[in-house]
Amino acid sequence: MTRSLFHLLLFFVVPTIFACATAPKMPMRQDPLIDNIIHTPTRHTIPFNTLVTRIADFDVIYLSEKHDNPMHHAIQHRIIQRLVKQEKSPILGFEFFSMDDTPLLLNFSDSGRAPHSPKMETALERQIRKQLNWDSQSDTMWAYYYDLLKLARENNLLIAGLDLSKSQKRRITRKGQEGLTHIEKKLIFSSQFSNEPYEAYMKSLFKSVHCGMGHDKMTSRLYDTWVARNDKMALSISQLYEKGAKGPIVIIIGGGHTQYGLGVMDRVTAIKPDISQVNIGLTEITREPSTLGEYLAPLELEGFEPVLPADYLWFTQRVSYKDPCEEFKAAFKKMKQSQMKSNQTKQKK
Repeated sequence: MTRSLFHLLLFFVVPTIFACATAPKMPMRQDPLIDNIIHTPTRHTIPFNTLVTRIADFDVIYLSEKHDNPMHHAIQHRIIQRLVKQEKSPILGFEFFSMDDTPLLLNFSDSGRAPHSPKMETALERQIRKQLNWDSQSDTMWAYYYDLLKLARENNLLIAGLDLSKSQKRRITRKGQEGLTHIEKKLIFSSQFSNEPYEAYMKSLFKSVHCGMGHDKMTSRLYDTWVARNDKMALSISQLYEKGAKGPIVIIIGGGHTQYGLGVMDRVTAIKPDISQVNIGLTEITREPSTLGEYLAPLELEGFEPVLPADYLWFTQRVSYKDPCEEFKAAFKKMKQSQMKSNQTKQKK
């Protein structure tokens, strides 16, 4: 693979690990599953109040989102608000902020519940956004997470970042674990938790998600980054845990990190086996109609019992019905043609 094509893969692949862009609006398909909350082991539909009652006493509650879906963030807000009303005092943990960002998040929460003037509120928002290096993210994406930060501030809740720093994630994606210096390796926690069938599954998934354009070296680096991030978030969650705490730790995280109880959840168990965890998978309906059974198809890995995608699935409308691979493939084809022309020109010279 040429250097320019490798950079193209980086251009498209890396953002899927660090953030998701908002998608344009498309005609929407109606589906009877939308707004239904399904308890996956029984396949029973349950009301919102029942869900909150069942999850409230877990140590860790994952509200597993698709990052750019506004309905998912509205559901997160609703669940947290209800927990607060039940005097559960949840701690909020965010995938999209690093553990190093935690003091900044706590300072923001400390800014108080008293109403601020519009001018002061704007200044506070601009300040925390800049401090968290979110200036380059879209206003829409920022608004989703800022809404949850404000909810925490209004209710005097503790807030923490969970992830590696952006520079650490980029370094691993560029170098792979083996390419890091000994100094960097000391800064990255490893749970020493390994699952070879899961590794094979995730690498095949990375290739599928990136439209079959996977490159073995790049896929390996993506997996290294994936493992390092999951290890760090699992460590952060275990550090936030305090036995006998009044409220649960509520985790705002992408669904890929928790699906089938893998990624982060199994590593939390490996680090601190006594922590109880529950996963609410906020789930977009598929592009084409699917049965409930298809959504609930278990993952079967060699040597492991089949596992369901989450403890609960809460179905929502999709953000987009576009095929994400079309733009990727068109850009890849254009870059490849450009590279071929460049090589031909060099040969003529």
